Amino acid sequence: MTDGEDRRFSGSRSETGDTRDALADRRGLEREVYQPAEDSRLLAEAAVEHARGRTLEVGTGSGWVAERIATETDAEVVASDYNPAACRQARERGVQVVRADLVESFRDGSLDTVAFNPPYLPTDPDNEWDDRMERALSGGESGREVIDPFLDTVGRVLRPGGRVLLLVSSLTGFESVVARAEANGFAVSTVRQESYPFEVLSILRLDG
Repeated sequence: MTDGEDRRFSGSRSETGDTRDALADRRGLEREVYQPAEDSRLLAEAAVEHARGRTLEVGTGSGWVAERIATETDAEVVASDYNPAACRQARERGVQVVRADLVESFRDGSLDTVAFNPPYLPTDPDNEWDDRMERALSGGESGREVIDPFLDTVGRVLRPGGRVLLLVSSLTGFESVVARAEANGFAVSTVRQESYPFEVLSILRLDG
């Protein structure tokens, strides 16, 4: 585990079927901002290798990934998050951050790289917990309720030759995510992959 990383969960963000109380236990006392875990490390490693130029980390949470990209590459890094508490934490790390929903606040063709560790846990509506951590973790019933609109809109903000680094869990349906990305005109390759007891995490590189 990388220095500064906080192992919030045993192996991954969740196993299928977690209840609200189990998720609360696994995320510890943190109720406001998603903290670095195995998925964060995986995205950071891929971004350090593949990010270039003007780089946006969507849903930055604590800002840990964006900070690593900024300090370990020559990329010009900006981050976004919808959660104001997350924006505050990221700024405390020295990350330039904008409060925004996905990429809606960014101009057409303004970015070379976009990195995203999305909320991906499939969540039964009867087990929703209705706090800021839910927005950071829950991908709705399919696990793709945030991933799909991201894939449908991220191409707008990319410059020619731009790329996306997207974390995908097997819990969300890997092939479904690939198919959605390809339908939006991206060439898809897998640049990182790790297996855990309840899921496989992959980093997809999407080239426009």
